[in-house]
Amino acid sequence: MATRRDFLKGCLAGGAAAAAAVVPEAACARETLERPAEALGLLYDATLCVGCQACVAACKRANKNPAEFTTVDHLWDAPLDTSGHTFNLIKMYRHGTMETKDAEENGFAFMKTSCMHCADPSCVSACPVSAMRKDPETGIVGYDPDACIGCRYCVAACPFGIPKYQYDSPTGQIGKCELCRHRHQDGHYSACAEVCPTGATLFGRTDDLLAEAKRRLVLKPGEWTTVPRGRLPAKNEKPEDAAKWKGIVDQSYQAQVGNYQQHVYGETEYGGTQVLKLSAVNFQKAGLPDLPPKSSAATSETIQHTLYGGLMMPIAVLAGLTWVAKRNVVPEDDDKKGGQP
Repeated sequence: MATRRDFLKGCLAGGAAAAAAVVPEAACARETLERPAEALGLLYDATLCVGCQACVAACKRANKNPAEFTTVDHLWDAPLDTSGHTFNLIKMYRHGTMETKDAEENGFAFMKTSCMHCADPSCVSACPVSAMRKDPETGIVGYDPDACIGCRYCVAACPFGIPKYQYDSPTGQIGKCELCRHRHQDGHYSACAEVCPTGATLFGRTDDLLAEAKRRLVLKPGEWTTVPRGRLPAKNEKPEDAAKWKGIVDQSYQAQVGNYQQHVYGETEYGGTQVLKLSAVNFQKAGLPDLPPKSSAATSETIQHTLYGGLMMPIAVLAGLTWVAKRNVVPEDDDKKGGQP
């Protein structure tokens, strides 16, 4: 007589066999999506950052987020990481005596943590209701709380650990940087870049920011160069385009070139991101993940569409389980022969 254990084993085996029947021999993933031509983003230069946290406070004000206390006196807004109410944070690398800024040995360095606005974002791919969307023109990854069902798939999918759920509310939402897109119509760009006193965080078109980052990489450490602050004007920007943005047009100043790692983080990582970073300290030591040049969204979407297109997978699994269930059902006559009343 079949036991419950035999039945469950049979169900698992049948489901696996049915699943294997509909999976192609080689899942051919789609190509990784690219950044839009007019993509907007940020360039963060860790060698220019002084850790003042002005960007953190400005982000809180711009997004009307509450303070998060991590000390018993509740006097300071001092979040330890990004959260559903903290979209931007400056973290610190520490080693040994911490005598020298931007040195890996016995030094310290800063690193900005916020949404990277990936060219091919996993959060957008994973969201089943399109609450996460990538603007086709600006490339900004935005969030629609009215569409969100609170599944938190985006939280699990992001390789940077950025989208966070607001667990302190019964109607919690996802919190993340959206490059202050709600302020663009009033001529204001990302608040973190607007207030940065050293230009460590710079706003602009990603292509222009990438060119500026590469310009700095070829300079000799210690020499002086002109560093822009606030917003980087687009190459050959027209006066009418510049007039859309408020604030002082030229806030540039002279600064010394850092001893950079010869790589722009975000240029190729995970298919490319619209937030780029420069650092004198190894990026992984500074807290950034070591990612391949291809977004996992390209592969996962292909597998999902292959398995679930036309309900192939659910139908195949249901058919397999039905067959296993019928095979393991004991006829009534056999029950009686086995001594059942």
